[in-house]
Amino acid sequence: MSSEQRLYTFSPETKQQLRKFRLATSRAKDPQAMIYQIDKKTLEISQSDDEVYTAMAELADELPDNSPRFVLLSYPLTMNSGRLAVPYVMLNYLPPTCSQEMRMLYAGAKELLRSESEVGRIIEIDSTDDLESIEGRLKGEE
Repeated sequence: MSSEQRLYTFSPETKQQLRKFRLATSRAKDPQAMIYQIDKKTLEISQSDDEVYTAMAELADELPDNSPRFVLLSYPLTMNSGRLAVPYVMLNYLPPTCSQEMRMLYAGAKELLRSESEVGRIIEIDSTDDLESIEGRLKGEE
């Protein structure tokens, strides 16, 4: 057992949510995103609200200006080759104004959430403006 697994925890409900979200979004027609946060006192990783966001603008509005978050994102798109794809990724949102303590807290949990959620890859973003170019990044254009 890695030290991250002993340090950070997931409730059984959160584990079930992660699995359900991954399975439900694989055939979605619209982008779907859920925001996760870490409780500083208990070090439990959980969904920050009960919303599933389908618009990047709504998602951007919900991300805090000075605190990191993890965003699980399923984003249907048509690749340059014309093939339909639904990449399932984790956005590691680290705004430049967040404290060093919070940066370290989220850095330590990143790989644990990645494996628990079974995402394909992690994309680092430091501003909600980065959400506007997410489709290009998913296609590999950036």
